[in-house]
Amino acid sequence: MNPRKSSSPSTVAAAGTSPLAEALARVGDRWTLLLVDALLEGPRRFNDLEVAVAGIAPNILSQRLKQLERDGIIVARPYSRRPVRLSYELSAAGRELAGAMRLLAQWGARGTPPDVPLNRHPACGSAMEVRWYCPTCARTVDENEMSELRFI
Repeated sequence: MNPRKSSSPSTVAAAGTSPLAEALARVGDRWTLLLVDALLEGPRRFNDLEVAVAGIAPNILSQRLKQLERDGIIVARPYSRRPVRLSYELSAAGRELAGAMRLLAQWGARGTPPDVPLNRHPACGSAMEVRWYCPTCARTVDENEMSELRFI
């Protein structure tokens, strides 16, 4: 193998290098997060997803849906037996991705005009901030402690 050639996310995850590599192996391709985003509103059928995720080819959509189901991120439920047709919805694990996706979307919005944060507090309109919080210590983790965080 060429040492300069980067490994695919699934190869990196298989080597067990990091939780981030595992996450990328599951949702790091071009279409997966867009499909999860489209399903946040509720169950959708194949054709609805094809419209919601502009530019995705039917064969790629089919492959991604099968993979997301194998990974436990979505659930496929039949709504017709003849012919078999499925409706897709997020599993609990898929719904957990919503928070991470909001963070990615907010990060992606920075520097793009207008530079307005996506997430605002509904009560007062202030931009929301994300903080690491320790429930045992009942306190926010300081920025200088971030280098000491460990995944267990």
